[in-house]
Amino acid sequence: MLLAIDTSAGTSVAVVDREAGVLAERSTPDTRSHAESIGPFIQEALEQAGHPVLSGVAVGMGPGPYTGLRVGIAAARAFAFGIDRPVVPIASHDAIAFALGRAATIATDARRRELAVSVYREPDADGLPRHVSGPDLIPRAELTEAAEEFLEVSAASLGLLAERLFELGRPFGPDQPLYLRAPDVTIAAGPKRVTR
Repeated sequence: MLLAIDTSAGTSVAVVDREAGVLAERSTPDTRSHAESIGPFIQEALEQAGHPVLSGVAVGMGPGPYTGLRVGIAAARAFAFGIDRPVVPIASHDAIAFALGRAATIATDARRRELAVSVYREPDADGLPRHVSGPDLIPRAELTEAAEEFLEVSAASLGLLAERLFELGRPFGPDQPLYLRAPDVTIAAGPKRVTR
């Protein structure tokens, strides 16, 4: 049984079980309330699922904006540390492709009039997504009609994909976040020189 968290777009939290499926899920499409939403969503999902014994915490690694991803990844790592269980990284677009269960061009909002786009072939014989390319940043105006525009990542799909990968002994997703651009704010290399 896994707690699953994704903040690559909105905020989504779920508790999933390989046999029983989705036991609880909470989500919001709001892209500016990750920090405010994540704690209550985790608490509510765990309560709805009956405070289960978890085997790990699955977390969406993006693609997504820097701040949003950091909130979800930090929450997942802190929670996993607290219960002494592993963190299971999953690419957020892989979770969408897994839920769709077919070939798809997946586009999620990357802000600044851009989209994060990944392409997938038909799932393999085990029902797992087969990644072709991406994620790439493209201007919103260049989106083709074939893309699945503005899809939200479901923590439930992310958790169920993690359970399936574990069951099959397959590798999980990327261990590092999939940031498509650098953060807006950076730390200066040294002290700022003051002049008169």
